This record gives sequence, structure tokens and C-alpha cells, in this order.
Amino acid sequence: MKVGVVFPQTEIGADPGAIRSYAEAVSELGYQHVLVYDHVLGADTAVHTGWRGPYNLQSTFHEPFVLYGYLAAISRLELVTGIVILPQRQTVLVAKQAAEVDLLSQGRFRLGVGLGWNAVEYEALGKDFSNRGQRIVEQVKLMRRLWTEESVTFEGQFETVTGAGLAPLPVQRPIPIWFGAMSIPALRRAGQLADGWFPQVVPGPQLDGALAVVKGAALDAGRDPATIGMEGRVSVSSRELVHLVQQAESWRNVRASHLSLNTMGAGLGGVDDHIAVLTEAAEVLLHT
Repeated sequence: MKVGVVFPQTEIGADPGAIRSYAEAVSELGYQHVLVYDHVLGADTAVHTGWRGPYNLQSTFHEPFVLYGYLAAISRLELVTGIVILPQRQTVLVAKQAAEVDLLSQGRFRLGVGLGWNAVEYEALGKDFSNRGQRIVEQVKLMRRLWTEESVTFEGQFETVTGAGLAPLPVQRPIPIWFGAMSIPALRRAGQLADGWFPQVVPGPQLDGALAVVKGAALDAGRDPATIGMEGRVSVSSRELVHLVQQAESWRNVRASHLSLNTMGAGLGGVDDHIAVLTEAAEVLLHT
């Protein structure tokens, strides 16, 4: 099981030096990947009264593809989006951006995609929120062709490309696509299409049920479920390190291929505090 970290988007701030320090420290500690969340816009709660989303106008989010262009040059970490909200973006542009990150990182890129929950973003980006589940299937199929074929002609329900292609093509052909999945339809799409998936529940009965849906959908699609990766996530602070090995083992027992440690929301201060907790976690989890 490969162990990485969740980039502390909402707490790391806007200082490029802090971002660099974090990435270099994580790499030196022996973590294998860094995963970023994605939001283009935050909602103004003074306008959207009764807002219940976990993020708002004040929540800091760095743009994943630009961030990874920077991190590709300063670390050897695998770069993972967990997840990019694909249906609110232009498909061909995402394919181009992903190919560029894959090139700059020399094939150390994993594109996690999902539907998202924030209708405010969809409106601002000019995309339909109501049919996002239908559109993501077509988007994934088109991107895989763009990453593996010099010239693509594609005419779908939502996407059209006529005799065009990306240059240069990525190192990985195709780039691995992982799905964020929680609902039954999303779990089925993961089983049918994804190279891997990010569960939104911890090991236990709920995860067992989700795994059954993914496995069933994979078999129905003629795929081997064992080839579909799974990345767990553990929230960690200095107060919870005693439980970290047990939590990691629970993910290993359900055959997770990857695990990310998340320090956001742990009441930490600046980047040095995040690094300190991850240093302690590495001693417990990676160096014992």
C-alpha cells in the first residue's frame, strides 16, 4: 500500500515558499504521492443564505494543474487530483492540461475526477449541473482517446471533436483516471470505467457495500475488479498518532492500493505544523 498526503489546501495559504517547503519535506519524509482537492470558486455566504457547503468564499484553493506544473519541477512525488470536478470544465482543455502535467512530471500523474456538489461553480463556469453524471462518462472516453491517438474524431451526445489531437501526447497513454464515488450511480461508473477510486467512507459495512457495487459493475463490464485501485484516507493530528497504524492496517486489510494522510481540519497552524505532524506520522507508519 502506497502512502501519501493530502495537500492542506485551505490552510497552507498563498506563499509559494510555504508550498515548496511542504512538497520538499513530504518527499524527503518518504511519502509517495501528494493529493489535492479542487474548487475554482467559493460561494459568498452573504449572497447564498443558508449555505451548507464545507467551503466558502474565504476557503483557499490552489488550481491543481498550475500547482502541479510547479511541484513537478521540485519533487519526485506522484501528483494526484482527488478530485478535479470534470463536468464543470471543458473536456479537451482538461485533457491538454493533464497531458502537460504528465509530461512535466515524467509520468507521475494520476487524474482523479468527480461530479462535485457546488452548483454555484457550475453556473459561473457555464456548465449544466443537472446532467453532470451523464456527461462525465463521455468526457472520460474522449480524454482517453485524446491521450492515445494522434488524430481524434469523436461525436457524442455532449462532445464533438473533428480530426484534431493533442501534441505532445502524455508519457502515460492513457493517463490513469480515478473516480471519486459515494452514490450508487457513481460507484457503478467507477467499476465500469475507472482505473481506481476514492471511497468516501471508512472500512466497515458501508465500504463493504460500496466495494460490492464497484466489483459487480466491473464484472458486468467485462473487467477484472482486482485491477481497479482504491485509495483510502485517514485524518491525522499529533493527538491521533496512536491510532494511525491501526487505521492504516484497516485499509490494508481491505486491499487498498493507496492511502493518504490528511492534516487539514486538525487545528494546526502554518505549514511547519503540518510538516511536524507528518514527520511524526512517518516515524510511526513508514519508518518502523
